[in-house]
Amino acid sequence: MNVGVILYCAKQKFLQAVFVLDEDRLAAFSNQLDIAAIAANLNAMARICKGGKGSGPIGQLDLPSRFRWLTATRSTIVQTSKVHPGFCTHAGETLNRLLIEQVL
Repeated sequence: MNVGVILYCAKQKFLQAVFVLDEDRLAAFSNQLDIAAIAANLNAMARICKGGKGSGPIGQLDLPSRFRWLTATRSTIVQTSKVHPGFCTHAGETLNRLLIEQVL
């Protein structure tokens, strides 16, 4: 189930993640999910995107390295899909459009 979008644009020095955790939809998959743990993991991903204080060692890396780390293949509860390259003029607007198209 898609719950968010991570967008990286090197030219605009943009790396941001947005998430919408629909607990009712998630519960349809399983009533044994730890929603708080999922939310904590998603929030950690958002902090890593922002970088700086409170983002841990990964959040101290440069933007390309943080993006590669966030999108690395893993077999955990929170997984990212394959990276889809593209072009955009306004990264923030594109991020919101993708959230609407792919999540909401």
